[in-house]
Amino acid sequence: CRSNIRKKNIQSLHSLNALDCKSSEMSDDIYDDVIRTESERVEMKVAIYESADCVRDHNFLPETNKHRPLQQTGCDCVKNRSSRAAAVCLVLMCVLLLTAVIVLCVHIHTKNTNYTKETQQLLTKITNLTEERDQLLTKNINLTNERDGLSTKNDNLTKQTQQFNQERNELVKSLHETDGWSYYNLSLYFISSEWKSWTESRRYCKERGADLIIINNREEQVSERVGTAVWIGLTDSDEEGRWKWVGGSNMISSFSFWWSGEPSGYRGKNCAVSYPSGWYDNQCNTANKWICEKSFVKYHIP
Repeated sequence: CRSNIRKKNIQSLHSLNALDCKSSEMSDDIYDDVIRTESERVEMKVAIYESADCVRDHNFLPETNKHRPLQQTGCDCVKNRSSRAAAVCLVLMCVLLLTAVIVLCVHIHTKNTNYTKETQQLLTKITNLTEERDQLLTKNINLTNERDGLSTKNDNLTKQTQQFNQERNELVKSLHETDGWSYYNLSLYFISSEWKSWTESRRYCKERGADLIIINNREEQVSERVGTAVWIGLTDSDEEGRWKWVGGSNMISSFSFWWSGEPSGYRGKNCAVSYPSGWYDNQCNTANKWICEKSFVKYHIP
């Protein structure tokens, strides 16, 4: 069968060559007919090759299919190959689709896991921010309460200051009306014009709600301005050599106005008298002027 087909193909080729040689001598009309004939013969050639392939496949078919007509068997071969190709294409498409689905599922799962972690982190941040906000609100409330308390205290202090200023003005006014008393640093001072002993001078001060002066600073060393000796509230009558103020406090050695060589340390000189030049110890029964001091504070600040 193959040899016959080959012979026919060779003959067809020889015919085509002969036609090619004669075509140069034909007219244009005849040339067109030859071209059409050549096309038809080419189509026949293709059909012959297809028939040869079908016959070749027919030789490998089972015995039951060999007894079928050649035309029917060729069609079945074409159909089987088409079916196999379609099946292979379908399988490949399914595999690709399954791969795409798997990749998409993995991608979605990964994204979902990341979104879950980010969501938890955001929830944790929101919780922390909420706690910080509550703490700030509590601090704000406490600060507001403290501010209100300080404002109330400020109002009270303002009222007390106004009251103090009023009492001070009244005190200054009363001082001008009080004979012999002077005002300095919330205290009243009286400088006597008489001469008495230390004990009598102190009694005079006490009868008027005062006591002999206690010198705490340089400004109270008024004997320099008076220009004469005056008794002050300093004595060592309780213990020799231990000088104490009439208020009960010990004299501070670093703050004193003793004249050089004073106190002399002689027994019987147990009372201090202040001269413009400094302090001296003297006998308590000696007559001198004196200075009384009393505190005049009527207000109270908590």
